[in-house]
Amino acid sequence: MSSKGLPLAQEYHYEMGRLYQDRAEYTKALDHFEKACAQFIENKQYDRYVETLNYVLRISVEKEEPQKIQDLKERLQDLVMKENVELGSRTHYILGLCSYYRDGQEQVAMDYFQKALRIALEKDNKVDMCYAIYGIANSLYSVGKLEEALKELYNLEVFFGAIDVPDLQTSARLLNGLIHRNRGEYDKALECFWHAYEMLKTHSNLLLYFNALYGLGSTYQRAGDAHLSKLYLHLALRSANEVELPRMTRLLKKTLGELGHNLETTGYDLIFDPDSNSLVEKNLGRVDFKNQFILIELLHLFLKNPGRPFTKEILVRKVWDQEYDPTIHDNKIYVTIKRLRQLIEPELNKPKYIFRGKNGYYLNKSAKVLVSH
Repeated sequence: MSSKGLPLAQEYHYEMGRLYQDRAEYTKALDHFEKACAQFIENKQYDRYVETLNYVLRISVEKEEPQKIQDLKERLQDLVMKENVELGSRTHYILGLCSYYRDGQEQVAMDYFQKALRIALEKDNKVDMCYAIYGIANSLYSVGKLEEALKELYNLEVFFGAIDVPDLQTSARLLNGLIHRNRGEYDKALECFWHAYEMLKTHSNLLLYFNALYGLGSTYQRAGDAHLSKLYLHLALRSANEVELPRMTRLLKKTLGELGHNLETTGYDLIFDPDSNSLVEKNLGRVDFKNQFILIELLHLFLKNPGRPFTKEILVRKVWDQEYDPTIHDNKIYVTIKRLRQLIEPELNKPKYIFRGKNGYYLNKSAKVLVSH
């Protein structure tokens, strides 16, 4: 504190940076963090400088600025060379993160995290141990060693029983959820994401909130519940600022795309791509026809002619390229229509797309259909 009872400039800028970061207002946060860094260097508070650079790195990752990440690594190396500063555990942790977020450097990242853990153990610094263990768990997760990653997170939980690091504790819970999701343990994954969501009620961080919603959405996606998946993904996407959070918004859009959602094609009930023979139904998401070409041909015929009835004779000629024979084709048509309905109708007992009238089968002309080209 200064003689007037006001906080030191670097502490003011550090706290303001944290505040704006928690609110995902990264441009403002970076301005304050850079000012804090300058003050910490001037006052030779190197531990605080490294701590602040950690937040700068996180923002640079979210803003997808690889050059800034590389610049950050060089700043740390300059600190060691010019100021003869010993590379502490947290510095190795940040260097590990720099490598972690670059493709093909997973082992380099792991080496840094393991070195960070060794130093933290030597210094008996439990907070630094936690960061290092989290980094190791993340690295294991990224290369698919899920069982080993879970073991590291279990070790981390032991430390969390004695120390309070809210952002890291929430991040660890989110990582735990992703691991269970990738193992196909969807109930456990959802439990982790909801736990993280509850934790954020007492320690707000908008990015972690979006990560929790993404975790819920992506888990429901893999569990086959397209409706709930879209609900949580849309909630996150509507709230995220794409300028400040390009990585997160890209991830959300990618996952929604896998569900068949396209921001440019909202409002359609059915979207069909003839080139890939893929269909998206607005409630079911992407429908997998598994090379059932007769069904695809039948669907395409209906989609190109909404409201137009097709008699059995026409269907047999158009779809099977045969002449109609009731003893052969009546049951075949019935079974094929039923299979198509099972794939594209959200409620099989209340069909909304494929109808049967006195003149034949037809696609509901009120359905909003897009056949992409």
